[in-house]
Amino acid sequence: MTGWGQWRAIILHSPDPPWGQPHMIDVSQAVCWRSMRRGCAVLGALGLLAGAGVGSWLLVLYLCPAASQPISGTLQDEEITLSCSEASAEEALLPALPKTVSFRINSEDFLLEAQVRDQPRWLLVCHEGWSPALGLQICWSLGHLRLTHHKGVNLTDIKLNSSQEFAQLSPRLGGFLEEAWQPRNNCTSGRVVSLRCSECGARPLASRIVGGQSVAPGRWPWQASVALGFRHTCGGSVLAPRWVVTAAHCMHSFRLARLSSWRVHAGLVSHSAVRPHQGAVVERIIPHPLYSAQNHDYDVALLRLQTPLNFSDTVGAVCLPAKEQHFPKGSRCWVSGWGHTHPSHTYSSDMLQDTVVPLLSTQLCNSSCVYSGALTPRMLCAGYLDGRADACQGDSGGPLVCPDGDTWRLVGVVSWGRGCAEPNHPGVYAKVAEFLDWIHDTAQVSVGAGVGQGDF
Repeated sequence: MTGWGQWRAIILHSPDPPWGQPHMIDVSQAVCWRSMRRGCAVLGALGLLAGAGVGSWLLVLYLCPAASQPISGTLQDEEITLSCSEASAEEALLPALPKTVSFRINSEDFLLEAQVRDQPRWLLVCHEGWSPALGLQICWSLGHLRLTHHKGVNLTDIKLNSSQEFAQLSPRLGGFLEEAWQPRNNCTSGRVVSLRCSECGARPLASRIVGGQSVAPGRWPWQASVALGFRHTCGGSVLAPRWVVTAAHCMHSFRLARLSSWRVHAGLVSHSAVRPHQGAVVERIIPHPLYSAQNHDYDVALLRLQTPLNFSDTVGAVCLPAKEQHFPKGSRCWVSGWGHTHPSHTYSSDMLQDTVVPLLSTQLCNSSCVYSGALTPRMLCAGYLDGRADACQGDSGGPLVCPDGDTWRLVGVVSWGRGCAEPNHPGVYAKVAEFLDWIHDTAQVSVGAGVGQGDF
């Protein structure tokens, strides 16, 4: 297994030197069709020795049709074509527990609404028992990194229909998002909650570009370039004006470098446009404490910038996944970066590239035909088994984003893979949903639990 400097060719890529070295997990035997071919050849030889060469060989071809070609095919038939054994470590697919409460913010008046238990109606949230800490938890649950504004709004100041109902926080369970909300016909205080969270996941209207092509400014406003000196090293994703998430292996590979040498460039499309001393200075590098350089588990790191980024049409934050949000296999997501645009290239692309990749099941990627159980619960994979598109050296740490209506959410961080765009070796990403608590806690501890901090 190699880190993302030796990623496939999505025509995206990952860091450089560190990725060229093999790591401890050997996936060289993952291409099971070769072993099938050898086995079928042995059967054919035995048939010849038995005096029935032609008949045995025909029988072999009948029984082993896959021996003549490698595994390939469309997304729809990939999991059917593969006949390799499934990894024993694959997690059981249990039905998801029903949510006791869901939240949303009305885009017109910013009133907070709740859906309690299995009731279909959306209820306005009463202001009784409200606190900034509760508002921050709700923003987090919706995929936002911070709370920017909250207040109580008088019911007399809003238009209500006669059937409007409300949700109120139970004083006995105050402070908890789950099991703490009760439907009500009215609010004792006569006020409901108005809530605003940090903006994220939006991008200006831009024409769609076929995967592997250059990207227009503002298409992926959260895309960042993490540079050591003047050299692009890894990708990253903007979470807030002073926070960028990248891959831990990027920082680990250059852990002896001076902190002041790191820069983050946002709103960048072409590296040739970068000038000396441009970019935001990195103030702190915070790798996940459980990161493993051997198998790239917990492969995420947060970068705190010395000065906040100026958000604009070309610079903005990506949303995190909402609490318990699940993107099913087959979801069409996008990966972007400045990595190598061909497996044989030794240089990064000057222009930002992107391509669409489907999410694959962990069961498939942990099968003996692919990565033989190398994926942990903190990883996910995406791409094509025929190797048509992938990330590669220089793309590491960059975003894998999936659309959720009009909102884009950071589902993965480019992490590792074998080669670039190799058949049966799709890209592997750090699964962002597994790191939400760590991201929230780390960001809050670093700046203090304030509300409305514009440079948070």
